[in-house]
Amino acid sequence: MPGIRASCASEPGGDPPFAAIRPPCYRPAMIKQVLRHDWVVAGGVWAGTVALRGVLRSTAWTLEGLPPAFQDASPAIFAFWHERLPLMPALWTHALAARRAQGSAPGRMAVLVSRNHDGRLIGQVMRAFGVDLAYGSSAKGGSQKGGSAALRALLAVLAGGGQVVITPDGPRGPRRVAHPGVAQLAALAGVPVIPCGAQVTRRRTLSSWDRMVLPLPFGRGAIVCGAPIAVPRMGWAATLPGIAQALDTAADRADALCR
Repeated sequence: MPGIRASCASEPGGDPPFAAIRPPCYRPAMIKQVLRHDWVVAGGVWAGTVALRGVLRSTAWTLEGLPPAFQDASPAIFAFWHERLPLMPALWTHALAARRAQGSAPGRMAVLVSRNHDGRLIGQVMRAFGVDLAYGSSAKGGSQKGGSAALRALLAVLAGGGQVVITPDGPRGPRRVAHPGVAQLAALAGVPVIPCGAQVTRRRTLSSWDRMVLPLPFGRGAIVCGAPIAVPRMGWAATLPGIAQALDTAADRADALCR
């Protein structure tokens, strides 16, 4: 309407006409604050869980190279590259189904997630699939954020007969570079690292640092496990290149099955 203007900025010579109905100034910080409200987070977690559960159930899966730990729930570290983390619940749900089919105990699985906001959101979705959480992640250069607490928590899971899932390059990369934590944990716990890869035919690849894969419904999927890698207590760091190579091989094989 001519002569009526609304603005977020003050104008020379005083307030604009009808200042009482001036629209609020929506800034990125305000939007971010709203998105962090508990009810918004809870709604997002619920929606994400329902969507991911439906997508994974609608996918026709091929499982290859499954180790004994998949069925007998013996202590082990399942390692994925961070980019395939949204596909990890499929491993757990298929393991539970296989154990129920043969009358075995379901066992326990815990996943290491970051302490930051995004990590906590991912963790809550994983928890909805029956996976326990351990917070804390290895940072660049070998330093750790909450690393000692996370290491103790994961050691307790393994000592209690459970299994652990780790993304050795998380949470911020570099992409497909294994940080020391995975080998150190395996050495201290005396359990093998099982390199895993997963892929789906119908997917979206994000432009994030890891090029994370988001599955879409009604496709084919593959979960590939490589041979378990034993990590000695002394000289564990020397196994890191082999672990990274095995993860690449498993991921490449899963990619090939989904072409």
